Amino acid sequence: MKFFHLSDLHIGLKLMNRDLREDQEYILKQITEMAGKEMPDAIVIAGDIYDKAVPSAEAVEVFDGFIAGLTAALPNTVVMMISGNHDSAPRVNCFRSVLSRQGLYMIGMPPQTENDHMEKVVIKDAFGNVNFYLLPYVKPSMVKRIVGTDENGNNLSYENTLRRLVEREEIDEGERNVFVSHQFYLPAGKKAEEIERMDSEIRTVGNIDRVSSEILERFDYAALGHIHKPMKAGGEYCRYSGTPLASSVSEAGQSKGIVMVELKEKGDRRVTVLPLKPLRQVRVIRGSLGEVLNQGCNDYVTVILTDRTNQDTLDTQDRIRSIFPNLLEIRRETVQKTDFTGKLIKQSYIDPFELCCLFLEEADGEEKEILRDVINTVKEVSQG
Repeated sequence: MKFFHLSDLHIGLKLMNRDLREDQEYILKQITEMAGKEMPDAIVIAGDIYDKAVPSAEAVEVFDGFIAGLTAALPNTVVMMISGNHDSAPRVNCFRSVLSRQGLYMIGMPPQTENDHMEKVVIKDAFGNVNFYLLPYVKPSMVKRIVGTDENGNNLSYENTLRRLVEREEIDEGERNVFVSHQFYLPAGKKAEEIERMDSEIRTVGNIDRVSSEILERFDYAALGHIHKPMKAGGEYCRYSGTPLASSVSEAGQSKGIVMVELKEKGDRRVTVLPLKPLRQVRVIRGSLGEVLNQGCNDYVTVILTDRTNQDTLDTQDRIRSIFPNLLEIRRETVQKTDFTGKLIKQSYIDPFELCCLFLEEADGEEKEILRDVINTVKEVSQG
């Protein structure tokens, strides 16, 4: 059994108001060509198909072209995808029963009633069944009728919610099982603050959405989405594939790719990363004006000028734009402040929650929980 693991396509994304349609179509065509070469039995997309809950007509057209290309090149390959936190779950779920009969599983909604379970797709090969468990992005409030609440009637934590959802499935651990999920899983022994997150990701205040990767240990492979940087979460076989295309300047220089998974008999697993080459890289070029002007290219570029003299003139901007047709922004390197002894003063970032707590000095625990919920809700609404 061979399958491709992808996630976080974010179709329709704009990079600092740069339309990435051409870049996304280029990378999706590359994925289709690789699929035609490797002939996987299945293709898994672990959430965030679109960048917005209500995608534009152009974004839907790009996605339609991608799926049409895949199914034409691989008519016998099963395509499975789940909704992510950027997607509209009901929209992804539309025509779910009809599409599944065509070997296309678009799963937008998690279990809704006591009798519902995760979508389970079974593919057979020479070694028996491979069971794919598809769980879209879940918030505790979405499934509290199924997993219950705590002793005070409040929603469970993200971790306890995910544990209960997995525990209610009858998983035959003698067979090969693959879990597809779009959540923030923490590698064992790591704190949420230690995980490098990208600017293009939506993060919750206080990292309340964190889930221990121990939940994933029952599966032969966990195909994860949500984190944009490719990384392992709890071992070689629990992975975030990352975005196939850089979605923010913070992803500059990252190697992107498709995770190809091969499952033979139980316990015999192999993971290979197939590199993807974008139409244009996302780059950060730092240096004096003279140094910068010697590095012209067609990539998406953030320029950081290190000159100490004032260069914020229209002439400077025009000269830079003339050699970087896809310029994203021009920044000036921040001069660090020092105290009277000459020691550098550490300038730290304060997130909105911490800033509000500094202002509301006497807020108690309950008030802080309300504040976290308000800020997280505002973030979700602003994302659309």
